[in-house]
This record gives sequence, C-alpha cells and structure tokens, in this order.
Amino acid sequence: MRNVSVQKTCGSWSSPISAEMVTLSSPNLYFLKVQNNNLYWVESRPWDNGRNVIMCRQKDGTTRDLIPAPFSHLSKVHEYGGCAYAVHSNFLYFVNASDQRIYQSNLCSGERPLPITNDDSWRYVDLIINHNANQLIAVGEWHNDGKKPENHIVGIDLNGFNPTFSKTVVLVSGSDFFAYPRLNYNCDELCWIQWQHPNMPWDQSELMLANVTNGKVTNARKIISNPNESLMQPHWAHNGDLYVISDRSDWWNIYQTEIINFGEKYSLRPLVKLDAEFCAPLWQVGATYFDFIDANTIACLFTQSGHWHLALLDTISKEIKEIKTEFDNLHSICVHDGRLACIASNSSCGPRILTIQIKNIPEGISELYIPSGGGEQAATPTKPLASEDFSKPNSIWFESIDKALIHGFLYPPLNVKYGIPKDTLPPGIIICHGGPTGATNTSLNLKIQFWTSRGFSVFDINYRGSSGFGRKYRQSLSGAWGITDVHDAQFAALHLIKSGLINSNQCIIRGSSAGGFTVLAALTFTDTFNAGACYYGISDLVALTKDTHKFESHYLDNLIGPYPLECEKYIKRSPINYVNQLDCPVVFFQGLQDKVVPPDQAQKMVKALEKKNIFYKHIEYNDEGHGFRKAANIIHALETELSFYLQVFDQQTHT
Repeated sequence: MRNVSVQKTCGSWSSPISAEMVTLSSPNLYFLKVQNNNLYWVESRPWDNGRNVIMCRQKDGTTRDLIPAPFSHLSKVHEYGGCAYAVHSNFLYFVNASDQRIYQSNLCSGERPLPITNDDSWRYVDLIINHNANQLIAVGEWHNDGKKPENHIVGIDLNGFNPTFSKTVVLVSGSDFFAYPRLNYNCDELCWIQWQHPNMPWDQSELMLANVTNGKVTNARKIISNPNESLMQPHWAHNGDLYVISDRSDWWNIYQTEIINFGEKYSLRPLVKLDAEFCAPLWQVGATYFDFIDANTIACLFTQSGHWHLALLDTISKEIKEIKTEFDNLHSICVHDGRLACIASNSSCGPRILTIQIKNIPEGISELYIPSGGGEQAATPTKPLASEDFSKPNSIWFESIDKALIHGFLYPPLNVKYGIPKDTLPPGIIICHGGPTGATNTSLNLKIQFWTSRGFSVFDINYRGSSGFGRKYRQSLSGAWGITDVHDAQFAALHLIKSGLINSNQCIIRGSSAGGFTVLAALTFTDTFNAGACYYGISDLVALTKDTHKFESHYLDNLIGPYPLECEKYIKRSPINYVNQLDCPVVFFQGLQDKVVPPDQAQKMVKALEKKNIFYKHIEYNDEGHGFRKAANIIHALETELSFYLQVFDQQTHT
C-alpha cells in the first residue's frame, strides 16, 4: 500500500498528469474506411500543430501516414465538417484544411499531393466515388461574396482533370442542407439525407432517392419525409436493399425501407425496437454506426445510459446479439478483410482501433492499432500510469428541479500520493458539454484526469437536451435553453453537496460552446457556483442570431423560440443583460478565428465584469477557431484555468 500525504489546498497537489501530457496523449481517431482490404482513418494530433493526418493500415500489417505536413484533413462545411476523404484505385482524395480544396495524392509514388479543385468559393465534405463514371461525389457548400452559403450535392470529373480548368458540377440542389450521399453497389442509384430551415437534422430530415446515369442524377424523389422524424446514415446492403436510422419510435433505431403500392410509396420496417440510440446527432457529416457483414447480418453500435455497445443484428429474425468487450465508448464501425473494425476506448485507455474476426466472435477480438501519442519520441501517458492512477466514472441519475431524472458521470478525486485533508471535502467541477445535443462518454479523458489527480471531484453531466437518451429527452430542452439546462447543472451540484461529495464553497462550473452559455447563465441566474470557466461560449443570444453561420442560424428557433417574435425571451436569457446579478469570478477562453461563436461574445462579458470589479481572466488565441487544436494553446488554457481557481480559493481563504 502506498503512503498517502495530505496537502491543505486541493489543486496544488503534484500530479503525474500535466497539461503537456494531455496534448501528448493518444490522438483522437475518426472516420474509419475500407478500400482494397486496407483500413484508413484520421488521427488528430495536437502536438503536430493541430494537424489531422489520414492513416492507412495495409493488408501486410504496416501502418503509414498518407499526407505530409503541412497538409491536414479538415472540412469547414457547416463549420463542423466531417469525413472529407475517399480512396479510389491508387489515389487518395482529401480536403485540405488551409484552403478547403480537394487534393489528389498518389499512394504509390509518394509524390506531393496536387489540387484538383481551384475555386475558393467551394467547401467539400463526405466524399464518395462513382466508379462507373470515374467521378467524385460530395456535399458541396458554395460561399458567394458574403451571401448565405448554398448547399448542394456536387460531382467532380476524375477523367484527366486539369487543376486550372477543373469544375465543380451541381448534381442535386433545392434543400438548405445535404448529408450522406450514398451510391448503391451498381452505382446507378443515389440516396441522401436533406433538411430545411428552421430544422436541425436531429429535429426533422428527409430520405431522398434518385437514379444515376453517366454521372448525372435524375428522377430525384422523397421516399421518407415525416414531421418530427430524424433520419441518419442511409446505407445500402449488398443485395440492393436500403436501410436507414430513424427516431420515429423516440429512439434512433435501424429500419429497412420497403416499397409499397408498386413503387409509389416507401415505408420503414423496424429491425429492432430497443430503448437505445444507434447513432449520435449529425454535427459532423459522414459518421458510421452500422455496416453489413452480409445481406442478412448487420454489425452495429448503440448507446444506453451513456455507454456504447457493439452488436450483431439479424435482418431476418430481428435478433440482436451484443458482442462483449472491455470498451464502452465505440464509434466509426466498418467491415474490413473478414473482420469488424471500430474505434474503441474506455475509462482506462484512449482511442484505439479494434478488430473482431467475424468467423470467431467473440474470441477473435484483437487490437489492430494503438496510436503512440506525441510521435515516436514522446512517451504515451498510459505507459507510466497504471489503471489505478485514473479516476473511474460512476454513472449517476439524480432529480432536477421538477423531479425529472438527469444523468451524468461522477469522477471522484484520485491521486495515489495525496489525499483530501481530514474533515474537508474536495472542490467540485460540473462540466457542461457543447451542442447542447452533445453527450458525455466514458472514454479516458486526460482533461478530466488533470483535475481529479489534483483533488477535484468532476461531474460530467448529460443535462436535458443531450443525445443518447431518446428523442423526448433530447427535445425536453426545446424552448427552455438557458432554463432547464441551468437547473439541471445547478441541481447536479446541489445533489453532490447534499450527498457530502463536494465542498459547497468551492463549486465550479465549466463548459464550452453551448455548454459555455449554460456556464454563464448558471453563474448569472443562480447562486450555486463560486467560479466558472467559459470556453468560446455565448453571452448575448440576440447578437448570436445576427452573427452566426448558416448551419445554426435557426437553431435557437427551437431552443428558445422564433426570432424576432420571441425577442423578449432572448433578452431575458442573455447573461450579458444581467451582469449585475453575477458576483463570482469567471475565466474566458476564446479563439479569434471562431465563426460559430464570435469573439465579441466574450469581450462584451469581460467589459461588463470590469465595470463591476469582479475578478476575471480573458484569454484569446489568434490561431484558434471554435475548439482548440494546438498543443501550446491547450496547455496554456489548462494551466491558466488551474491557476485561476487557486487564486479564487486563496481569495476565499483570506476573505
């Protein structure tokens, strides 16, 4: 048994998890794809200037980077992007972060990637290949001299292209947004998802179908279009049947489309009715949650109470069998060379790629790839740390103000060398995720362990509006943003205080983006919290309606009400208008390239706090947008936030 020391001030403990280690941890992995029995994915590397690198695991087991620095995989369609690469023959096509052009890279020659598009007005995401026409198909977003962007499904001819004269051709238009263009195996039918303002894709969307001949799309028609139904990831089976995820039962489940009335109408046949979500909200385009092993067997992912599961679904018997693994955070599934592959993690390990031999389930589970983190010269944080060094999440349900049950994960403080002083309680941090339709998960998050290893207790809340708990839970925030989420965060803190788990005088709330708005609203309209950290959050709802991007320009219609009809609600829920009620310290972090939440949202709040002489810090980063990618900035932000809390606690001690 190790000796445990005691220090007076939580936060001043020596911790094996530094801010630098957070950035050198295993990189986030995204967007698995299979082509020619090779496995491809994207690695996000904060230590490499925030680059997203496309990787390939070849059939012989070797792994290599496919794009050299300074190229980086990143699409800005909808500002949140998504999967923006495709492999065709010996060529990789990808969207480059700095100029949003599509580049071609010869996978055999190793030559430097060359652009195949040259119009700076276009952005691209969700690239697929029409093998019949040697054509690249993508979701395209056209930006025209400051006007509202236009979204289309576009085609780019790959037959002897010339970068000087290459042309993006519009194949499908007429809707505000598009996602998931998918060709059947014969490349003669194309399906996609589309939706219109004021809806977000998780509110209402439509499934479309069209014919494809010689690279042209004809006979486009709606096949599934119902009020209050959200659709996700249409997917063709090997035999030509079309499947899609729908939340018509309250939960996002998998359905098969069926033709009725001799092709005049289509219906959906449920494969399984489960109180579970088989997908997450469509913030980034191109995510995959199920794939076909054969015409009658689907490999799928689903989530219940914040934990993800892997399963096989029989399309005939409708029987679902879970595949047990040690991982409870899973995404991006595909079938690869006789195996299932997905990205997996849990509370003790970061993302890695797992494969499962289809003929030998479940004994065939094996780790295919574990990223090293920080490059070959950097040690991974998991090597010097044992499982006992990590605080484990406890799933908790508690009652909010109206007795509604709310979910979250509690991470108690844990440091093998230090302990909480006798007869004291640790400071508590309530974390509010973004979205607000996002959701927290149990993947090893060194940003959380950064706090727990220093004596903080962390509660990662899935307040109402979060995904993963059904449509009703997700929509329970409709019209109530800034009220219900604030109550849920407040009562989470009160529940922990009442349970004797955190110090009522050292109660912190932190969050980013939409979660940053919840932070500012909670600090302004309640007296529960003693300090807060707002990462690129919202303070002025009226200003946001006039200065945000197209994708979210009507988002608040659902979360608050139509503007300007409900202008009074926008004013009453904006923290900037009630700074006189805010009397506790706040630290702000903001990227100056942020197009989602403009920097003046934080700047307005800071000026108001200055007038009230309230202790604050305001940090801006010239080279960051919405969400921080670069190691130096992530390190600086974490260390600044910790220092800020210690200053606040010190002031409380001497007050």
